[in-house]
Amino acid sequence: MDAIELFRAGVRGKRKQTRRDRFLAEIEPLYPKGGGRGRPPIGAGRMLRMYVAQQCFGLSDEGIEDAIYDSQAIRAFVGIDLAREAAPDATTLLKFRRLLETHGLTQKIFEAIKSHLADKGLMMGEGTIVDATIVAAAPSTKDRAKARDPEIHQAKKGNQWYFGMKAHIGVDAESGLVHAVVATAANVSDVSQTHKLLHGEETEVLGDAGYQCADKRDENRNTPVSWHIALKRSKRKALPANRLGKLLEQLVRANASIRVKVAHPFHVIKSIFKHKKTRYRGLAKNEAQLLSLFGLANLFLARRQ
Repeated sequence: MDAIELFRAGVRGKRKQTRRDRFLAEIEPLYPKGGGRGRPPIGAGRMLRMYVAQQCFGLSDEGIEDAIYDSQAIRAFVGIDLAREAAPDATTLLKFRRLLETHGLTQKIFEAIKSHLADKGLMMGEGTIVDATIVAAAPSTKDRAKARDPEIHQAKKGNQWYFGMKAHIGVDAESGLVHAVVATAANVSDVSQTHKLLHGEETEVLGDAGYQCADKRDENRNTPVSWHIALKRSKRKALPANRLGKLLEQLVRANASIRVKVAHPFHVIKSIFKHKKTRYRGLAKNEAQLLSLFGLANLFLARRQ
């Protein structure tokens, strides 16, 4: 073996550890090792791919199991050859998902994606847009508990009542990518969660009329940012018809043209990933899923950037 081949062998042996490698290294000690009777556990990397496919296609545990048998593309993504091995079943995925939830690993997935996009210069700009959306929950009491989810509540929006949870997000004003996610019951006000949606390095914060007086709240009083909060509809209609009123109207429209970016992540998870209703009981499980969904939504939105 000459010097060049020795050098190449050394480079291969010292391959840089990727974020995926580090994440899987964190999962590995928590992951079942097998042994004894029964089928050996499927690798954590493959289960993670299966979990990602489930979130992106809005599938249940049983649905992704069926999809592996029905779709060659999903089999290729997960890395399963049905001629040689059986696909992971729904119970296996359920256990893997609970492992992610129990140890806060979906938060680490979200943070790893943020870090990757920040390295590309796409995150943590000087402006943050804050907003929230209601994710509906099943109002039926025809379940095992014979009751609605006690952590989910109803809220009135306009003249209509909604039963569900609220997904609050902080979005980078330049790239439109999500850098903060908080889940609450639907009856929690938007403005009360503002401080949790800021990364601390922004100088400008934009929000709709639901964030009125955010700067006067105790938790935000010493936050060194400029607040750009939309006027309420009644105040906007009452603007004078003079030059000052026209300038204020232009300012309101300019604010709205920037804030529209916050709608894109909501569109991705609701319309593309089909997450229009909560899938689990309890805020903790649903927030864990939201972290995964918004992390993947960031990758979807940034794919052309």
